[in-house]
Amino acid sequence: MLRDHEKNTAPLTVDAPGPETLKFHFTPVDPPKADAANPHAKASTNVPEVVEALKAHLGEAVQHVEVYAGEYTVFIARERIVDACRFLRTEQGFTYFADAGGIDRFTEEERFEVFYNLVNIQDRKRIRLKVRVDEDDPTVPSVTGVYRAANWNEREVYDMLGIRFEGHPDLRRMYMPEDFEYHPQRKEFPLLGIPGSLPLPPRVPEGELTLDPFAAAHQGPTPRSYQEPRSPLAQDED
Repeated sequence: MLRDHEKNTAPLTVDAPGPETLKFHFTPVDPPKADAANPHAKASTNVPEVVEALKAHLGEAVQHVEVYAGEYTVFIARERIVDACRFLRTEQGFTYFADAGGIDRFTEEERFEVFYNLVNIQDRKRIRLKVRVDEDDPTVPSVTGVYRAANWNEREVYDMLGIRFEGHPDLRRMYMPEDFEYHPQRKEFPLLGIPGSLPLPPRVPEGELTLDPFAAAHQGPTPRSYQEPRSPLAQDED
């Protein structure tokens, strides 16, 4: 005699739709879609008239322009970046400095890149400027004389990538100690850090400073402090 749970042995099938495939409109290997067909296109970043005014003002210092989804990125010769920012602020109304940052392209030439995002609040327009520099001379003029808000952004880029900003009023590290010899966002910097480069707090209150940046991976779990109660789920902590 079959028990109740043995009577129906056929697997239960439910006709459920599979996971929805996420739409992806552009990849680096595909040609970009026209602005009219690109869902990422926004009127706020479509500023060809501003780019033309910038070209007329700077001439050959505007090295080239990239456009994606109506979004303009203007590459400026580094010695004219301050002039570009001042023109955009005083003549084109881009009075708001949104942010700036750095990129390690890890290329033989023009390895490092600094970008600036500027906003014209009144006209609801945005534009991005970029400057590229070589590894052997990673210096860019500071734009803090035009946008005071660039102060901390430039300090962060200097700290993480080692790009120096000439004319910055207080160019010092932002996260790492002043005597730290490396720049953590450079591509050659190890993900687990460099042993011995930065003393870290001891693993237990009575211990010594730790020179291993990832001690838990190399030395095992952190020892349990005498002040830490034993976990009810632990089997062999001691």
